[in-house]
Amino acid sequence: MKTICFYFQIHQPFRLKRYRFFDIGNDHYYYDDFQNEEIIRRIAERCYLPANKTLLSMIKSSGGKFKVAFSISGIALEQMEVYVPEVIDSFKELAATGNVEFLAETYAHSLSSLGDPEEFELQVKQHKDKIHTLFGVKPKVFRNTELIYSDDISSLVSAMGFKGMLTEGAKHILGWKSPNYVYTSAVNPSLKLLLRNSRFTEDISSRFCNYSWSEYPLTADKFMSWIANTPEEEQIVNLFMNYEVLGSLHPAESGVFDFFKALPRYAEEKGISFATPSEVFNLLKPVDSISVPYPMSWVDEERDTSAWLGNVLQQEAFRKLTGIGERVRLGDDRRLKQDWAYLQSSDHFYYMSTKHFGRGGFSPYDNPYDAFNNYMNVLSDFIVRVNAQFPDSIENEELNSLLTTIKNQGKEIEELQKEVEKQKKKAAKKVNQ
Repeated sequence: MKTICFYFQIHQPFRLKRYRFFDIGNDHYYYDDFQNEEIIRRIAERCYLPANKTLLSMIKSSGGKFKVAFSISGIALEQMEVYVPEVIDSFKELAATGNVEFLAETYAHSLSSLGDPEEFELQVKQHKDKIHTLFGVKPKVFRNTELIYSDDISSLVSAMGFKGMLTEGAKHILGWKSPNYVYTSAVNPSLKLLLRNSRFTEDISSRFCNYSWSEYPLTADKFMSWIANTPEEEQIVNLFMNYEVLGSLHPAESGVFDFFKALPRYAEEKGISFATPSEVFNLLKPVDSISVPYPMSWVDEERDTSAWLGNVLQQEAFRKLTGIGERVRLGDDRRLKQDWAYLQSSDHFYYMSTKHFGRGGFSPYDNPYDAFNNYMNVLSDFIVRVNAQFPDSIENEELNSLLTTIKNQGKEIEELQKEVEKQKKKAAKKVNQ
């Protein structure tokens, strides 16, 4: 029996305002609140709310047979809570069906897995806590930013206790193998892997509205027939895509919502089921392991990380950013840590890409050089603030030792104060006797 695993990515960065060189040291607020609010409200109206309503109706009309998974970045959830709390409510309604799985990812949708393992682990924990707080579930499966994966990253993910991970079924890795099986990490066999089927995913995400496509228009019946006709031994088809495919990248008038609503009916006719990633890992055994010595992703033809770290602008910005991570983590300044998270979103580095001149259809900048200059101005001010708390003239190890001493002394003072209070109460009792 064929099984489809649907997974949707949801992320919105905190976009930066125009921040000039002369603002450094004078203005510590970096965000374009008007643009951030306008964008998430617009996408909520076009995509999140109608799409959630559509999926809920699919679950109910199919008698609970339709299932789906989401990964929603922590900073996207923050924006929903502030600007469109009704979206959070609609996700809670979906969660209550028991047919939706929430996956773990990096809180800031960051590239920390590529350069800061400690930060990576902290962000994943922070994201798991956020999902548990909002939806009452603890994620068991991991999905990294933009499906970025490598053998080294699999070691980090496995060490955090995840039983499975999602990534790309890249041709340069799979070779003759099919993505329609469960695999394991070559270096951590206990970590199971689901690989995106790029052909079937992009039939929906990229070609659905392409009038010049030879298969246009795509209908639910036709799509399910294609899946049913894959080799009998290939049991799982992983459809991983951006949630904005529903209503935003493909507008409602394209018929995309009707297409999705019809999927469960035609799937049942052809003996195709739906499952969440955790269910797939429990139901199917791995057929082989895959080795990925260099990081891959689901972006561009190369399926690598060059969209974010492919030129000297991006590499310099990433080097500067990761270079201060240890100092930021030493402190307890809530505002500093919040800015630190927002500045790590992979989007800021994507805007600097010269591969498609940083646009990709959604860059707020005229060109990648403007994106770089603006980001580096903001980062320069942020570094000034970090150094004001933790001077760069002091080595990190020395600074960490001093902070540990201060914390320990604080605990000792607290314990002594408790002891003083205890002795005062004893003395008072004796006087009263």
